[in-house]
Amino acid sequence: MIRGLKMLAFQGAALATSALMLSAVATMTKAAPAPAAASVQIANFTFKQPVVTVKAGTTVTWTNADDIPHTVVANDGTFRSKVLDTGDRFSFTFAKPGKFGYFCSLHPHMTATVIVRA
Repeated sequence: MIRGLKMLAFQGAALATSALMLSAVATMTKAAPAPAAASVQIANFTFKQPVVTVKAGTTVTWTNADDIPHTVVANDGTFRSKVLDTGDRFSFTFAKPGKFGYFCSLHPHMTATVIVRA
């Protein structure tokens, strides 16, 4: 009888260990969340989303859909693209909260803002 109880206890412990291992494997194989992203289109001499609000850690991508070159330059110098021809893209990841005004250095009347929240 005692031998049978010991055997049941051993089997129960083995099942519990197996369940924990399966749970750990399932946790490790879950897909990581996709990084946050936002996009801004440049067209007709404007940034089509004049104000974009994102969370810290978000990557913003600007795409030039105009038929002339443009740039994306932060007022405070935080980021600066090369000259973007039609179809070119520029991305920047906003690591910390703040308000980031920017403009096109080729057409300074083109302005917009990215607001980054914690």
